[in-house]
Amino acid sequence: MAILQVQGLTKSFGGLMAVGGVDLQIDENEIYSIIGPNGAGKTTLFNLISGFFPCDAGRVIFKGKEITGLRPEQITRMGMGRSFQVTNIFPKLTVFENVQATILFREGTGLSFFSRADRLVREETEDVLAQVELQEKKNDLGAVLSAGDLKRLELGIVLATKPDLLLLDEPTCGMSPVETANTIELIRRISEATSLTVLFTEHKMDVVFSISSRITVMNFGLVIAKGTPEEIRSNQKVQDIYFGED
Repeated sequence: MAILQVQGLTKSFGGLMAVGGVDLQIDENEIYSIIGPNGAGKTTLFNLISGFFPCDAGRVIFKGKEITGLRPEQITRMGMGRSFQVTNIFPKLTVFENVQATILFREGTGLSFFSRADRLVREETEDVLAQVELQEKKNDLGAVLSAGDLKRLELGIVLATKPDLLLLDEPTCGMSPVETANTIELIRRISEATSLTVLFTEHKMDVVFSISSRITVMNFGLVIAKGTPEEIRSNQKVQDIYFGED
């Protein structure tokens, strides 16, 4: 069953077409990737799906309901979580406080109650930190974390919103090969343990082929191929346009 349907989604900036009539269908519980060179339109597509940009044409349907034109916070409350290429955390809060604050906002409590926040939602915060394997660093400030741990913390913040669909924009950006492998395995385990659907963009082809059930390839705002990792790997048009003709 489809959890997300994108129909004819289109966006231009001036005379530049960033996304041109994209169609997608993401099924429940799958890990689906969108790849393409820089400027292909991947992040813009994510911004359209998650409500950060208005679309010029097309529709976005999430869990059977049209969400086209809704604000990002409305879409988040419906169960869509989103991370960004540039990690978005509270650097002056500890790892624990970053996740806890997200839970408080989700519950409508807000930071006006932060004076007693350490007595609230502690168990759920600990559970999220365990999921992203940051229990031992829960008292570290966000500002001092490594690139890999920052991405883990951002993943924890998104998981604290209790999403059904997780959009990850370049989840291994800036990571070492070891951090990349660990993060991809973490995403796989979380998806399997929680039946979470994952849609992500990525440049590292070994990552894409190792974790994806299906792949869409974009170039200059257009979809040029869709299929399984094996189908994409052997697609001559993808090799010519994305990987180079050599």
